Amino acid sequence: MSTDADYTGRSQTREDRVWPRLAEGLEATLDLDPGTLTGGGVLPPLWHWMLFQDWVPAREVGPDGHPKRGGFLPPLTDLPRRMWAGGRVGFHGELKLGEAVSRTSTILKIEEKQGGSGRLVFVTLRHEIRGAAGLAVSEEQDLVYRPADTGKAAPAKAEAAPALPAGAATRTLTPDPVMLFRFSALTGNGHRIHYDRPYAEGEENYPGLVVHGPLQAILLADQFRRAWPGRRLATFSFRGRKPAFAGRPLTLLAAEAGGKVTLESRDADGAVCMAATAT
Repeated sequence: MSTDADYTGRSQTREDRVWPRLAEGLEATLDLDPGTLTGGGVLPPLWHWMLFQDWVPAREVGPDGHPKRGGFLPPLTDLPRRMWAGGRVGFHGELKLGEAVSRTSTILKIEEKQGGSGRLVFVTLRHEIRGAAGLAVSEEQDLVYRPADTGKAAPAKAEAAPALPAGAATRTLTPDPVMLFRFSALTGNGHRIHYDRPYAEGEENYPGLVVHGPLQAILLADQFRRAWPGRRLATFSFRGRKPAFAGRPLTLLAAEAGGKVTLESRDADGAVCMAATAT
């Protein structure tokens, strides 16, 4: 039987290309005019999540739409729910549209904890993406594996976030099922909670389709661009706090105080769905 030690330190390298058509598709999905972000021939921050997609034959797809357990990551078959909880990204150079790229991934650590729903396992991955000019992106991803829900959970009491910081730049949009479907397609994400409402509600007990965490992070990075168009991101750290759902308004916030940039997505109740910091 495999143990955590069998997986910690495991590494793999994959190759891909920065396909311009994917970048054009994401630009359209974000409702931006063609060339708004891709006109300079450089992949915008966080858009590398469209690369190195994991497509497997239909027979190897699990009931949740993800590839079946096993392979590079630990199987953890007793914890059927897997989510991307957050991460930390450093931008060291540019990824140019059309260039060949490689990604080396390493499992840094595996930690077991007890949560309100039972046993949780956190897996931290490190990715290093290189293009023709060398290291362009370094990233740590935090994945959480959790048990299946046994039934409809009681609605959590909405906890409103603090008042908006003075001078905060905000924008409100409503992610719809089409946006979620298109983002799933562009990133090769088969997780059914983002496009299959009967599954999301009946199997995973959500009240609707779940807005992708990476989509929220990309929207927050774009909010940074809108607030400070002359600046470039050096680092971006984010953490999911609460699910956001399709068809419900989502407010994007960017504020700076004491040399620190804070970014948040908030739902209609004012609760923080994703919290991020940037330099």
